[in-house]
This record gives sequence, C-alpha cells and structure tokens, in this order.
Amino acid sequence: MDSKFLGFLVLGLFLAVGLIGGGYFIGQTMYNAKVAINVAESKGLAEKRVKADQADWKIQYSVANSDGKDMSVLYKKAEEDQAKIIDLLTKLGFTNEEIQIGVIDYSYEEFRDENQNLVDEKHTLNGVIDIVTDKVDLVSQARAKVNKLIADGVSIVNHVPRFTFTKLNDIKPEMLREATQNARLAANEFASSAGANVGGIQDAKQGAFSVTDVGSEYGDTEKLYKDVRVVTTISFYITD
Repeated sequence: MDSKFLGFLVLGLFLAVGLIGGGYFIGQTMYNAKVAINVAESKGLAEKRVKADQADWKIQYSVANSDGKDMSVLYKKAEEDQAKIIDLLTKLGFTNEEIQIGVIDYSYEEFRDENQNLVDEKHTLNGVIDIVTDKVDLVSQARAKVNKLIADGVSIVNHVPRFTFTKLNDIKPEMLREATQNARLAANEFASSAGANVGGIQDAKQGAFSVTDVGSEYGDTEKLYKDVRVVTTISFYITD
C-alpha cells in the first residue's frame, strides 16, 4: 500500500474519532444545560412555638458554724432544713419520684492572720435537692414560695430551672411538610415569572432542627417557651 495513501487513511480515522468525541461532548453539554434550565432550587422555612415539657430545678441549702467539736448539731440542722424543703415541695404538688435528694457534703475553711495564726474557722454542710418534673408551670410558681423558707432560717440557693422541650420527634413530620410547601410556593413564584410550571421534586435536603428560647438566638433552657425552626432546600423540575 502506498505510504501517502496510508497517511491519509490514518489522518481520516483521527478526524472521524475527533468528530464523534466532539459531538458527544457538545451533546452532553447541551443536555446538562437543559437540565439546569429545567430545575429550580428554593428554600422552605417552617417555624413553630412550643412549650417546654420538662423542668430540672435545683435547690441548694447549707448550714455552717465555727465550732468543729459540735458537728452533730450542725448535721442535725442540715437534716432539719432538708426536711423543711421537701415538706414544702410535697405540699406544693411534687411527688417523691420527682424529688431527688443528694448527699450532704462537708467543707472546711481556715482563716489566718499575717503571721499564719488561726483566727477563725468555718465548717459547712451543703446539700442539694433536684426536682425533675413535667409540671413546668408548677416549678415557676413554687420558686417564689421556696424562697420564703429563708425567713425560717434556711439558707437557700434557688437555682434557675432548666426548661427543655423533649417532643421534637412528634412535630418533625408536620414541620417538614410545611417547609416543603413553602419551598414549592417560592418555586411557583420563580416559575410563574418565567411563564413555566413547577413539577415534581428532583432533590431535597433537610437542614437541622433548631430549638431556642423565645427572643434568644442561642439559649434553649432558660425560658418556658421555645421557637423550633427548620429550613429545607428543594430542587423542583420546571415544565413548560
């Protein structure tokens, strides 16, 4: 075979392969462009205000004296104060199952002068009562009444309750439906301005659910009422 003819033949094969490959990439680009044009991505927001359904409330009490030789009297006073707090909580409507009694801890402090001579000492017994309950309204009412024990000589630290919402899974389906509907409304606005219609869902992404105290961006345990929020990102097919 003539070498010149052979060269033309090889060149022709390369050209043919190049045209076929070029046609594939051009066609693939056009297909991708068509898909991009026919899909609209939009976000849907759903918000719901809920009430906390669980409270964790700690009451700390303490007794102290400067006589380490009379610890039995000090311990008896701590037990009496503990009993006063528990009795009041029970009368207010909390059950024994909701009232968790912690151990009574002992601490000791020394006070010395500049010459390191002992001038005073302090023996302290500290106890904690933890109330874990679903009676969230009762906790708010009871806090003020517990403080009145101070007038009876009970030294109390009335901690701020932690209010939590534990039923997020119960409202997730409803909120996701709402977020999806809102995303479709946004897509409809886009499609109508282009003279098109919104079809089915091509892709959907769910954001994380957030629970925050009303009026707060970060905290979620201080207030009785919470705001639950979720955002979905959905791609819809757009039809003529």
